[in-house]
Amino acid sequence: MFSSALLVACLVAVAYGKPMARSMQVHETRDSVPSAFQRVGPAPQDAILDLRVALVQNDMAGLEKALMDVSDPASPLKGQHLSKQEVEAFVTPKPETVAAVSAWLKENDIDAATASPAGDWLSFSIPVSKANALLDADFTVFNHTATGKTSIRTLSYSIPADLKGHLDFVHPTTVFAQPFTGSVFSFVPSRADKPAPAVNLTSNAVPASCATTITPACLQALYGIPATPATQKSNTLGVSGFIEQFANQQDLKTFLTTFRPDLPSTTTFTTTTLDGGSNPQQISQAGIEADLDTQYTTGIASGVPITFISVGERNRDGVNGFLDIINQLLSQNAPPQVLSTSYGFNEPDLPVNVANNLCNAYMQLGARGTSILFSSGDGGVSGSQSQSCTDFIPTFPSGCPFVTSIGATTGIGPETAASFSGGGFSNIFGQPSFQTSAVSGFLSALGNTNSGKFDRTGRGFPDISAQGENVEIVFQNQFGEVAGTSCSCPITASIISLINDELAAQGKSSLGFLNPFLYSTAGQAAFTDITSGSNPGCNTNGFTARAGWDPVTGLGTPNFAKLRTAVGL
Repeated sequence: MFSSALLVACLVAVAYGKPMARSMQVHETRDSVPSAFQRVGPAPQDAILDLRVALVQNDMAGLEKALMDVSDPASPLKGQHLSKQEVEAFVTPKPETVAAVSAWLKENDIDAATASPAGDWLSFSIPVSKANALLDADFTVFNHTATGKTSIRTLSYSIPADLKGHLDFVHPTTVFAQPFTGSVFSFVPSRADKPAPAVNLTSNAVPASCATTITPACLQALYGIPATPATQKSNTLGVSGFIEQFANQQDLKTFLTTFRPDLPSTTTFTTTTLDGGSNPQQISQAGIEADLDTQYTTGIASGVPITFISVGERNRDGVNGFLDIINQLLSQNAPPQVLSTSYGFNEPDLPVNVANNLCNAYMQLGARGTSILFSSGDGGVSGSQSQSCTDFIPTFPSGCPFVTSIGATTGIGPETAASFSGGGFSNIFGQPSFQTSAVSGFLSALGNTNSGKFDRTGRGFPDISAQGENVEIVFQNQFGEVAGTSCSCPITASIISLINDELAAQGKSSLGFLNPFLYSTAGQAAFTDITSGSNPGCNTNGFTARAGWDPVTGLGTPNFAKLRTAVGL
């Protein structure tokens, strides 16, 4: 009798095209709405949601081992970066995973498209009513109070119990990434229309003017950066652009004419776009961050081909385009050898699985030979920007062990930590083995100071630093100064690109994932240790720079000549 009833139920379900009911299990939940957001009300039932499903990746442990094998200076495989196909073999989900998730979606009349090069992401669009039913969710409209931007999210959702181990997560659901608003530090116009440039192309002496204003000549003198143009056009540097920050060619020409007269004033960058991105050239649309990033790559990495990657506002990835840009780079056969990004999140803004997935994407790109650099944040120990807090707030992606986090210094005699330099310890990612010795030395010296405000077992950041205060740029035809780790990141990326150029000229591979090298004995010797300054926040003095690695300036600032020696040039 029971079996007959079941048969009838199955026939009815098939006849009406309705899926069989599955045993559902809560997959993700969050207890409260982040303080930066306010609940508005139920999402309109007919509103269309652009959703993505992350499938469980095949062998991330294997990929991590492969990454370390090609990145560790002591490894016989050092520099033998993986191909696109080799990386994807580690990532592509198992056939049974694809089949199980695809069957569930098909049961619910959902036609999903592959949304990543390795097939570990699927995407589809459905109305809120269907999403609520599919996921046992309650999609709601939330307002980001600082910007007025709204988003549709849910505080919990469920998936079929039999998809555990196949379906990693559904996105964007419980993620509350705050919209990027640009640098916390504003542009301060120069008192004169055209400052006298610190010209120091041949002498090792740092011009006295560099104590108050940083220019390319100051950086060349401080770090020994050569002015000789690069020669290898296959060696490229990518600069990430978001929130309609546009890089202006005329501002760059004025910058080069003033501060790099030895370079052709026509030297420029190329632009690629995604998510409806663009790069209009009206001077009134020039962006401070984009101008800074392109001027301190084009103007420091002399002759290196620079690509400005403009991510538009039509991104629907729930993390301001971070997922889309990395997937675009992973889809390329020849991604840039260096990627500089001066944007980031507070780590608590992202669910653990989203942070892990992005971090794994950076691991994929690193395995292919790209050095991925992110600014560490401008809030000291209080996160991306200064804010009230009790416990220290780490930033993301700096907490991801597969990126290189860049802090900031100031002054020239000697350099000291910039007070805003973001630094600390991740609450998501554990301390990687390559930095265990360096970090343990700091923690031993720290003792119980600020005990309980941070995770002593987390990945420590930043890794290294560079100048980040009183940096001169040209913005909308005007000279002025900016500050932040947004300055430090493109400066450091340029130095790595110039090293890569010399390596390529000798037929050697790019540096790729930097961190195992940086924390090696030879790597540490290539940096000038910063031993004074601190990064206050959360009503504390934060951390203090000291001898060795510290979560304010990392291992210190680069010395180009010593870097050349350390990498075998």
